Amino acid sequence: MAAQTEESDTAREQTKAEQDVDQVRKRAARDQERLDSGMVTNPKDLESLQSEIASLARRQSTLEDVVLEVMERNEAAAGRVAELTERVAAVQEKAEDAKARRAAASEEIDGEIAAVRKEREVVAAAVPADLLGLYDKLRGQQGGVGAARLYQRRCEGCRLELNITELNEVREAAPDTVVRCENCRRILVRTPESGL
Repeated sequence: MAAQTEESDTAREQTKAEQDVDQVRKRAARDQERLDSGMVTNPKDLESLQSEIASLARRQSTLEDVVLEVMERNEAAAGRVAELTERVAAVQEKAEDAKARRAAASEEIDGEIAAVRKEREVVAAAVPADLLGLYDKLRGQQGGVGAARLYQRRCEGCRLELNITELNEVREAAPDTVVRCENCRRILVRTPESGL
């Protein structure tokens, strides 16, 4: 926006400077016409007219230098606008690409969520209601994880190793008994890798 403003300001400045040069040119041309026509015969008037023409030539030269300087600044501003416009377009293209990838990822995640929910419904139907209730309660209390695997004598919920007394209690419990971690209170899932 700043570059576009600078470009439009220098373009206006250039137009004004070119108009100033044009006015000086026209006046000098009129004065030269009067001089060449022979209408001015008074020596003082002739001298005054020649002096004015010389002064206008100096003024025109100064104004043309101003026009050139303003044109250079305008070209630099236009180049900056073109460069920034290109960069903005590239960033917008990247943003659109990121939005499209985000939408695709969200769609994929939604599909996975739906599949996992269906799978959970099937598994939950086979689990006793009291155990499912306990699991849901623990899941709410423990940040979404109500059960954890017992792996090499360590609860994977709280990452703490069970002491020997706790391990003996788990080892002696019947296979269908619900055992819980003494530290985090999650349900412990026993596997062959539990280290019992």
